[in-house]
Amino acid sequence: MNILSQIIIVIVALLHTYFLWLEMFAWTTKAPKVFRNFPKELFPKTKTLAANQGLYNGFLVAGLVWSLFVSDVTWSKNIAIFFLSCVLIAGIYGAYSASKRIFYVQGIPALLGLASILLLH
Repeated sequence: MNILSQIIIVIVALLHTYFLWLEMFAWTTKAPKVFRNFPKELFPKTKTLAANQGLYNGFLVAGLVWSLFVSDVTWSKNIAIFFLSCVLIAGIYGAYSASKRIFYVQGIPALLGLASILLLH
């Protein structure tokens, strides 16, 4: 995989590592400052739900990082395409169902990663 694709994958993985931390470990402390439109009284009530969502972000991180360590170029590329596509779909759905901002934060980086893999190889 080219260096640009690898850099974008690392950025996407770091974003999702932050989402994991926020949703699993800082939902009632830091998340209210990030999600200002979400009623404050719902943070404690949705802590378990958010932690579950954070766990899924961890799976995305694991897949993206895995793609960087696979020595076979074809497999590495295919794994990255799969996990970046998952992130892109989540970003599109998040924009549709919750906030357009989700697409810019999640979807655009994944789209850039996919473009760098598919167009520069």
